Amino acid sequence: MRRYRYAADPLCVLAGAGYAINRWLIPLSLKGVFLRGHFADALLIPAALPPWLWVQRKTGLRHTDAVPGWTEIAWHLIIWSIAAEAVAPFLFARATGDVWDVVSYAAGAVVAGLYWQRQ
Repeated sequence: MRRYRYAADPLCVLAGAGYAINRWLIPLSLKGVFLRGHFADALLIPAALPPWLWVQRKTGLRHTDAVPGWTEIAWHLIIWSIAAEAVAPFLFARATGDVWDVVSYAAGAVVAGLYWQRQ
């Protein structure tokens, strides 16, 4: 079993760097539709899941240091999709629910899962 490095995982670091570059270094005038709307959404699972799993590990909710499995990835994808696209629009004035955001979350989750589950 490969020991998972949580926030030090290369995919997590790359996703965080990609988000920062897109958010703060690329001018809006140079961004196409994907970079403006769905790039950050695709990075949700690769960037946010590892630190969250570390918190779960430290609080005893996660009992292993293995890479995230497909069930674990899917569970977080479902919870975060509901929170961001169904609940948040009722709590925050600027939030909107968009099914394409969920598609982007899922695409990122699949890429992350394939990376984490590689042999």
